[in-house]
Amino acid sequence: MHIDIIGQHKNTKVQRSQVGIGTISDAPDFDASADAEALYNAMKGIGSDKDAILDLVTSRSNAQRQEVISAYKSSFGKDLIDDLKYELTGKFERLIVSLMRTPAYHDAKEIHDAIKGAGTNERCLIEVLVSRTNKQIHDMVAAYKDAYGRDLEEDVIADTSGHFKKMLVVLLQGTRDESGVVNADLVEQDAQDLYEAGEAQWGTDEAKFIMILGNRSVTHLRMVFDAYEKIAEVSIEDSIKSELSGDFERLMLAVVQCIRSVPMFFAKRLYKSMKGLGTADNTLIRIMICRSEIDMLDIRECFRLRYEKSLYNMIKVGKISHLAGEFFPEAAQLAYKMWEISSMTKVQLRPTVRPASGFDPAADAQALRKAMKGFGTDEDAIIDIVAQRSNAQRQEIRQTFKSLLGRDLMKDLKSELSKNLERLIIGLMLTPAEFDAKMMRKAMEGAGTDEHALIEILVTRNNEQIQAMNAAYKDAYKKSLEDAIQSDTSGHFCRILVSLTQGAREEGPADMERALADAQELADACNADSDDMEMKFMSILCTRSFPHLRKVFQEFVKCSNKDIEQIIKKEMSGDVKNAFYAIVRSVKNQPSYFADRLYKAMKGLGTDDRALIRIMVSRSEVDLFNIRKEFKETHDASLHEFIQGDTSGDYPAEKTLLILCGGED
Repeated sequence: MHIDIIGQHKNTKVQRSQVGIGTISDAPDFDASADAEALYNAMKGIGSDKDAILDLVTSRSNAQRQEVISAYKSSFGKDLIDDLKYELTGKFERLIVSLMRTPAYHDAKEIHDAIKGAGTNERCLIEVLVSRTNKQIHDMVAAYKDAYGRDLEEDVIADTSGHFKKMLVVLLQGTRDESGVVNADLVEQDAQDLYEAGEAQWGTDEAKFIMILGNRSVTHLRMVFDAYEKIAEVSIEDSIKSELSGDFERLMLAVVQCIRSVPMFFAKRLYKSMKGLGTADNTLIRIMICRSEIDMLDIRECFRLRYEKSLYNMIKVGKISHLAGEFFPEAAQLAYKMWEISSMTKVQLRPTVRPASGFDPAADAQALRKAMKGFGTDEDAIIDIVAQRSNAQRQEIRQTFKSLLGRDLMKDLKSELSKNLERLIIGLMLTPAEFDAKMMRKAMEGAGTDEHALIEILVTRNNEQIQAMNAAYKDAYKKSLEDAIQSDTSGHFCRILVSLTQGAREEGPADMERALADAQELADACNADSDDMEMKFMSILCTRSFPHLRKVFQEFVKCSNKDIEQIIKKEMSGDVKNAFYAIVRSVKNQPSYFADRLYKAMKGLGTDDRALIRIMVSRSEVDLFNIRKEFKETHDASLHEFIQGDTSGDYPAEKTLLILCGGED
């Protein structure tokens, strides 16, 4: 049996600057009395039914577990946590009992354990205090007082010293600005103050670092860090490493990491808890429990992207080596429930380009004509109009241009513009179907084939978009897209693309019974020869709906103990591997898939201009805002900054791309 609290697969993430995504939520049809009785029965007699206990506890939200505790006492006159402690042992006991505590009491116990006795677990103090909201801090302080009859601040002061102690005390106040209001002047002042407190002087004014990093809002500090880097010409992290030392340095770096991305902070903590010899079990269990209803999906995705490993598989491998013989590895078990619910997560997709208000197609047509008349071209005027209208509005401008002026706007633009600006502006002026058809044509024309472009387009478009693209392709090039693909590709890769080109993917929710069968078929196919394996994967991955495939991927882990993504990477190769991998990544989290594609288009020597333009144009009215957020979370840099750094020699194209980007994050 496997219980998965990590959360294996997910759809997409919400805007993490506001809300994270957990993997444990309220169980439907919840009955606290029935659960209490089930737990009582699981602990009756000799031995305990650990499977039943684990399955029940990890399938309920924390609020529901508190109801079960009350129902247990009402029904049996006993304390459920006391009974669990009596019946269970070792790390399994720690895991289950921790899950039964409220978040505040769980945090209080972790802090108490970190400072009691001879030594102090400074890393635990840092992890908990830097990552909690004001309310979570206040609730933890109250729970500590209630549980231990002591003042948490006094205990921390008694157990720590120096600037490390001062910063912990600041964090314990739970008074960080959470208003979200940013004063631009104060941003510049704080950045300057931090520079003067460290890099600009001999020695360090630690108090200034403590005051600013301990009190300002997350949004404000992100802007401060950007401003600081411009002044100091080094990152705030590098300055902290050079100016501070010891536990105080670790604490301040953790604060900065949490300001930048709490999920990435925890992904790094999890990785460090498992790498090398042995596993820091308490750290692993603490993070898995405390983040399960907050942002574990985000953490899991950050982990996968940063370390190119499945968190679930790393936990399994890391734990089995030294827990063989114990009940199935606790933290890996802690996995399945979180992985399960992950596939149900939904998010609102947000564009960066919206219809312009006060739209006047005649005025825009006249302005575009004026920008192209005479000697030279007013590129700025063209960019400002085209990049700030919706596609539907651009189509009105095209029609109005012809009606008013008797001219073809597209031909005029092509004659006046060149290079990447022409690609961008023409791409924006085409309908989405025309643009996709043109991008498919460009990917296949000439000597080589851009397989990545073919995959990206066909994997991420819905049936209606693919059918519209087919019609646009036939209209523009007098040849079917399917025929073009068949003449330009071969083998299983060709078959995959032709299957996707049909635009006949099933639609609708997951069929649970069929998902189990599909998952088992995929697992069985892994033992077949490569041809049969690839055909079976194609028959399922290219035809089932995305919601259904999310369920299939989740069940696949149960069938095989492997993540389908890792199987594809290990067992397949070439374009077939790339196509299936793109489908899986797109099913799990399409904005994240596009963020990766953008990053690869811009990193290293040279830029894949076509990929950059293709994604920015095609996603600007769909989900570019979400892609932007994914890019920031994954690569610790805004898409806006990356574009600026990568297109600095091409001002018109850069300006257009930045308008499409829609913000700096």
